[in-house]
Amino acid sequence: MRTPSRRRRMLGVPLLVTALLAGACGDGGEDDGGGDAGPGATSAAAAPTAATPSASQSSGGRVTIPKSAFADLPPELRKSDAQPMEVTDALPGLCDQEFRSGGRSVTASAAMTSAYKQPKDPPENVPYGTLHQTVFAFEGTGAADYLRRVRGAVADCRSFQASGGTVTVRSQPMAGTGDEALLVTVSRPATGLDGSPAEGRTTSQILVIRVADAVTVVHDQGWEGTSNDPGLADDVARAAVRGLDSWQR
Repeated sequence: MRTPSRRRRMLGVPLLVTALLAGACGDGGEDDGGGDAGPGATSAAAAPTAATPSASQSSGGRVTIPKSAFADLPPELRKSDAQPMEVTDALPGLCDQEFRSGGRSVTASAAMTSAYKQPKDPPENVPYGTLHQTVFAFEGTGAADYLRRVRGAVADCRSFQASGGTVTVRSQPMAGTGDEALLVTVSRPATGLDGSPAEGRTTSQILVIRVADAVTVVHDQGWEGTSNDPGLADDVARAAVRGLDSWQR
């Protein structure tokens, strides 16, 4: 498969940093309507530095999602520090908005983006890929309900049409990851840097992990339209679990 060179550009181009979207959206019932947050839903912004939040807030109380709740990759994989981004931009979409929060049981949501590299990449290389990570805090059974809804929605989306051709979707459980987890692999026709069709296909992966009353959605994409490295999924998952676990401990 022919993909764009990862050394084509130097790393001098800064990552786009956007304002963090605060707030939850949708309906927490069985029917995930995806509307705006209802009464009682609260918002949170990712703190610029690690904080010590209370993971057990009373219903209607404010929950803060700190930067420490997000995945902190090992030094050999870290290319850039995580920066805040909007939740709506961080969440992937497949056949529909499968990963939207969709619940009044969401008490907070926040998203971060970061770039990663391969362990032996020289410093002048561009990043190998990017992680767009969203963290949702829930109350009641909201976290488990969210996983159930996502699992069903993704199972119903085996393929769809997009510009360039057919996109295929495959999902499987990730045993031993958090309290429960789902790995989604997306394969689409390859494109060049200018968006024109290229030979072969590229892959990206989506990790959905629940730890206690929080869920994280991590969208792992290769740099500038290239494929991600599936072999790093376990490293990313472990880092995501560590973040959620330390926050809620």
